[in-house]
Amino acid sequence: MANKLKVKKGDEVVVIAGKEKGKKGKILKVLPAASRVVVGGVNLVKRNTKASMNNAGGIVEKEASLHVSNVSLIDPKSGKPTRAGFKIEKDGSKVRVAKRSGEVING
Repeated sequence: MANKLKVKKGDEVVVIAGKEKGKKGKILKVLPAASRVVVGGVNLVKRNTKASMNNAGGIVEKEASLHVSNVSLIDPKSGKPTRAGFKIEKDGSKVRVAKRSGEVING
């Protein structure tokens, strides 16, 4: 069963643990079944790829996934790492809010 994550594709995050600690990036892909995310420009690995009709072969550098516990959302107000919570608006819509500042997180 897929886990419910508090991060979405396009969110700005900072890595809070591991060899890439402190790096910031945008979430490119969310893998809820594995509780992992792919962050742009972070956790780069080299892959040997075979040539095909549409691309040349060789050593390609691409992003590998990180566990969702190793990334934290960036507070839209302060720019520091924060946790996400949920709040029901007056019109009945459910929005994500930053725990640090109470600011609504876009997305």
